[in-house]
Amino acid sequence: MTLLDQPVGQLARQLPGATRVFHDYGIDFCCGGRATLRDSLAGRDDDLPRLVAALESLPASQPGEQDWQTAGTGELIDHILTRYHAVHRQQMPELIRLARRVEHVHGERQDCPGGLAELLEGMHQELESHMQKEERILFPMLKRGLDHDAHGPIAVMRFEHDAHGEALARLMALTHDIQTPRGACTTWRALYAGLREFREDLMQHIHLENNVLFERAVTPEVRHG
Repeated sequence: MTLLDQPVGQLARQLPGATRVFHDYGIDFCCGGRATLRDSLAGRDDDLPRLVAALESLPASQPGEQDWQTAGTGELIDHILTRYHAVHRQQMPELIRLARRVEHVHGERQDCPGGLAELLEGMHQELESHMQKEERILFPMLKRGLDHDAHGPIAVMRFEHDAHGEALARLMALTHDIQTPRGACTTWRALYAGLREFREDLMQHIHLENNVLFERAVTPEVRHG
């Protein structure tokens, strides 16, 4: 099977560094991880050769990068909790504060992302509810090896991940792909830098859950530890 016919979530899971390439090409490897690489680039045929070449040139491992595909389930969950759950809880309140400030000061500008603070507040609430469900229900089940009992909660978490992906799409549309406009003040630039970091973190977070952690519970052949 060629790279083009493999699901992007599988490639993200198996090729160290692939997620960085996917970010560069705007490919949804987290919520859209079950689509093939070819389908993910539908209508962008000119990008196919460069994308395949970039993936084929990736080294077998990335310096300093943990291979979460081979890590134990408990270790992976602990990583998700510290690297993503805790970090999102720090990111979101500050992003909301910055967005409110930008909208208040620059609301008259045509390129001001009106409604961004409200969108982020909604994302914050949904993400916090989602993370608490994982922390209180799903993750303890997976750590205890109750994979079969976890199929229902996993389906719910995947559905909510799709909703997070839709919210990210609205965020990208509202901010013109998080492109800082000319003449933006320091607060505006800080906001967009934070949004780019948050988006990459959330996509990597969802990828590790959808394509690695959850797959272990529902697909026996990818289980580890």
